[in-house]
Amino acid sequence: MSFLKRLFGGGDASETSETVGEPVEHKGFTIRATPFRTGSEFQTCGVVSKEIDGEVKEHRFIRADRFPSAELAAEQALRKGKQMVDEQGASIF
Repeated sequence: MSFLKRLFGGGDASETSETVGEPVEHKGFTIRATPFRTGSEFQTCGVVSKEIDGEVKEHRFIRADRFPSAELAAEQALRKGKQMVDEQGASIF
């Protein structure tokens, strides 16, 4: 049953909320790496946020990339977050 929950987004929401490492500022956006354990590996996951008109907007992303440690997955999440900001800017929200 837990496999089906994760497959359809019913997993524990706290899995993706813990930030690994320090948030990074990039072109006015804040990027946090929030990798989570999948079996014996860590999946790339993060949050891009920015305050727009007094409201903090967030975009959460999950990538298929998996790594043997949370730190390696966090490094990849920060790279992907920066790439998303460079390509999409505020239209990400």
